[in-house]
Amino acid sequence: QSLLYVLFFWVTLATSWNMLSGYSGYFSFGHGAFFGVGMYGMATLATKLEWPLWASLLGSGVAASCLALGIGAVVFRLRSIRGEAFALITLAVTFVLATLIVNTPIDGGPGVYLMGLEIPTLGPAPASTFYYLGLVLAVLSVWVARRLLQSRAGLGLLAIHDDEDVAEVHGVATFGLKMQAFALSSFFAGLMGAVHALYVSYVTVGETFNITVPLTVVLMSVLGGSRHWAGPMVGGVLITLLLNAFTEGNSALVGKIIIGGVLFVAVLIMPQGILGSWMARRRRRLHAAMVVQEADSGHVTGSGHATEQTSSLPLPEALSAPPASSRAHNPNAAVVLQVRGLGKNFSGIQALKDVSLDVREGEILGLLGPNGSGKSTFINVVTGHFKPSAGSVKIMGQESAGLPAHDIRQRGVSRTYQIPRPFGGLTVLQNVSLSAQYGVRGLGAQEAQASAREWLAFTGLQDKADHLPDELNLHQRKFLELARALAARPKVLLL
Repeated sequence: QSLLYVLFFWVTLATSWNMLSGYSGYFSFGHGAFFGVGMYGMATLATKLEWPLWASLLGSGVAASCLALGIGAVVFRLRSIRGEAFALITLAVTFVLATLIVNTPIDGGPGVYLMGLEIPTLGPAPASTFYYLGLVLAVLSVWVARRLLQSRAGLGLLAIHDDEDVAEVHGVATFGLKMQAFALSSFFAGLMGAVHALYVSYVTVGETFNITVPLTVVLMSVLGGSRHWAGPMVGGVLITLLLNAFTEGNSALVGKIIIGGVLFVAVLIMPQGILGSWMARRRRRLHAAMVVQEADSGHVTGSGHATEQTSSLPLPEALSAPPASSRAHNPNAAVVLQVRGLGKNFSGIQALKDVSLDVREGEILGLLGPNGSGKSTFINVVTGHFKPSAGSVKIMGQESAGLPAHDIRQRGVSRTYQIPRPFGGLTVLQNVSLSAQYGVRGLGAQEAQASAREWLAFTGLQDKADHLPDELNLHQRKFLELARALAARPKVLLL
């Protein structure tokens, strides 16, 4: 039961870490802080405030979530705090929190004893309580991680991982989504910390707020595959069993060296993790089998690619109306985009100055100018990537200057990029489906996939739906950009 508890302990912590850091790419080295809040939450609520045990357990998880929300409210608003900066800030929080606790009555220095608590017996023996609590938390955290990854929110988190700015432009409310994932991740860490405080019966700052927890959960998730819901579970089980097998008795030091070497080689050979590498090999085999099948049926060109017959494909419903070129220009048509006096400065450099234009429904308008004249900057300002320094931008009559990019997308503006910026870790179908789900209100996952397949057929990419963007040529990636922009059913399309 002791080994099983340790297994459940690490699976819960690694899986909870992965809900934010693995899916969104915001690597946190502060998971030990939320775990520590859970431990001291249980120690304080159950012993000093004399809360009931189950209320103390829940309160510890909520306290960890509140800490995460406080951190996220600050750091997630700043574009400069990503990657290494976020990792260092969360690590610093761990040591700041440890210093505060050890110098306040929460701990005071000697630690907190929990041996006097009356713990309900679950199972045939008192120790079974920790086994069952660990089992419940491990199963619940894995189930939540799986549901999260397979949901609309999970698709958004994976998009944030690949390119956060593009995800925002395609309708993902990145700030709110990261806050939710951070709170959920820390909640499970706090719950596990509370259970572990009961398990050890004696809580100290030195044993709680150390680097072991964050580094171990990162290693477990990366080894198993951080973009898969089961990756942390696989990594957690493997590392726990290796530690148990090789670090007992007189050979503990040698065992740790062996484990370190094995993990180093494994991560070097499989940078995507065990499950990530397995999925990549499986996808390559499926694609190779499809090419062979198409070759046998005689539908492969001399270059080795299947011929695509798109001329007979019906237009998607959104394009079923006559094209603008077949209609006379109507100067009285509704203005869908109105720009007045738009300006943008970059540290004294005037990129845009007093730009004004109207785009009417059904109109095709071209922006002409040499390199560096501000065409791309204009699109970036209109779509919310940059905030304007001056001027007004109205979309469908609503003032939109300075709004977040995802709000502008919701108002009906889509764009493509001159250099394609697809989400590299998502398939072609997922790239387009994400734009449909976040760009069209009330569109479910199945409807979004159906809509995405229509646009892929329209752009001739229907046979590439299960491929990754890196497996496409530049011409195909350009069409992927177009399909992704059209899937949001925009009122204004900026190319």
